[in-house]
Amino acid sequence: MNEKNIASHNASPSPDSVSPALTPMEEALQEAQKAGKRGEVPVGAVLLGPTGELLARSGNRIVELKDPTAHAEILVLREGASKFGSERLLECDLYVTLEPCTMCAGAISFARIRRLYFGADDPKGGGVENGVRFFDQPTCHHRPDVYGGICAQEASHLLKDFFAARRGDPRA
Repeated sequence: MNEKNIASHNASPSPDSVSPALTPMEEALQEAQKAGKRGEVPVGAVLLGPTGELLARSGNRIVELKDPTAHAEILVLREGASKFGSERLLECDLYVTLEPCTMCAGAISFARIRRLYFGADDPKGGGVENGVRFFDQPTCHHRPDVYGGICAQEASHLLKDFFAARRGDPRA
């Protein structure tokens, strides 16, 4: 299933919806770019409500907020829960540019996200298809439908370029 087909469930455009010209993952990539420009690891997330309305979008803000939990996923879950009026984000879909870590996977499970779409795999820090594979654990109470590899190349390039620039790599 390609990204355009996956996003086809979106409602008609409104101020609270993703841009009709961009898929939700492309919106998340824009948030990741903004995060990178702020000096944050470039990870972005977008949360859509049950009918495709935009509930929240954010990039990492760990450095800015001096909060180790200010991952893009956590920030959109918090904002989305506030807008949605419930800690349970039933029938909501989360798009994130990087495979969520274990902390974020736990929050996604507790929020009862319907579908998780992510871009690049994270062999070192991922907690969904790598690492602890949180949703496969018998102690996991809710497992969203998971679709990885969406816009993976673009997401991976953002991360590689960011870390190359931090190392002073002239190719960055």
